[in-house]
Amino acid sequence: MNSKSRSPWAWVPSLYFAQGLPYVAVMTIAVIMYKRLGLSNSEIALYTSWLYLPWVIKPLWSPFVDLIKTKRLWVTLMQSLVAVGFAGVAFFIPTESWVQMTLAFFWLMAFSSATHDIAADGFYMLGLTEGEQALFVGIRNTFYRFATIFGQGILVMIAGYLESGDVLPSIVQGNNATAWSLCFYLLAVIFIILTVYHILILPRPDSDVSRDNVTPGKLMKDFGSTFVTFFQKNNIGLILFFILSYRLGESQLVKIASPFLLDTAEAGGLALTTQQVGLVYGTIGVIGLLVGGIVGGICISRGGLKKWILPMAFAINVPDLLYVLLAYTQTDSFPLVIGCVACEQLGYGFGFTAFTMYLVYVAQGLFKTAHYSIGTGLMALGMMIPGMIAGYLQEWTGYPVFFVIVCILTIPGIFASYLVMKKLPADFGKMDKSK
Repeated sequence: MNSKSRSPWAWVPSLYFAQGLPYVAVMTIAVIMYKRLGLSNSEIALYTSWLYLPWVIKPLWSPFVDLIKTKRLWVTLMQSLVAVGFAGVAFFIPTESWVQMTLAFFWLMAFSSATHDIAADGFYMLGLTEGEQALFVGIRNTFYRFATIFGQGILVMIAGYLESGDVLPSIVQGNNATAWSLCFYLLAVIFIILTVYHILILPRPDSDVSRDNVTPGKLMKDFGSTFVTFFQKNNIGLILFFILSYRLGESQLVKIASPFLLDTAEAGGLALTTQQVGLVYGTIGVIGLLVGGIVGGICISRGGLKKWILPMAFAINVPDLLYVLLAYTQTDSFPLVIGCVACEQLGYGFGFTAFTMYLVYVAQGLFKTAHYSIGTGLMALGMMIPGMIAGYLQEWTGYPVFFVIVCILTIPGIFASYLVMKKLPADFGKMDKSK
């Protein structure tokens, strides 16, 4: 088959699996790994929150990815750098300078992943017709979620089995560092295979060309215009308040949830094994997240964003109370833990749909793609800065009070949703039934 007309089934699923895996490695697997290797919650939250930075500043270099060389080249180049990042983490875990060096390679991975997001999404639009884009949007999201399930579910469970020494006992011998090193070598091999596969399989659309006629002066002028016009939007103060506050509670919770599940009972945690965390948070929880997102999309398509934004704000925030329950009771009922985490993730998936649709609403008009990218960058900023202090706050207050504070921090996002609701047009997000 000619590479220009290759079936999207040959590359869309693998491309978005490759997009999701490094993100979940940086944002979730790293947190669990550092906890199992002995870092404190304050160190984990601070160090891993800095890894959000490439997604925060992604809009700064997205025009260059759009104009220099081809999206296909950017995709394969960034995937090869992600493979290097995985291999670097794996190599340095068993060494004396493991903290500094693994963080350096995680940062390389984060930068490469953020750049890959830009290139992959652009390539998706160039490699498919509008009809194919609509048809495969669900496929790309599904395989992105599969990457999440594989990363923070299956891979974490593999790490747990390796930690126990029951698997490959002559190599691992119950050593956590060796177990996690082997897992990251596995990720490096997977990404080498994905990179080679995409070099061979990705189509070469005629529209995927380097725009050599663009001068540096015009590039900088257009680049400046995208930022100026974004901050000239109507109700920009409310827009910023919503973007930065909607996930404020989540910015704290996401950094401490896994350490809480893993910590000993004496430290206030639930003392789950690594395998159990992989199952409850990385598998069942992600399935809840996926179901919530699907239901959320259906609800908005039928009723519009204005109708659903406030209920979704409650859905993403109120289930955080379940962590208060778990922290105060320190239950040893694994089914109860599964139920609480699944409910929280279901609500998160449902509620996050409103946030995504609001970014689409804000991005309408000139520079739509760039403005959406700025919105996602601000979203990452709203997760990064509060997340840095989550560990210090938890160690100062203890788990029960910390989760109460998390619930209090959800109030600004709910209030912002109420204010936004009053400004939204009634029909935005509704499916046009006349088509």
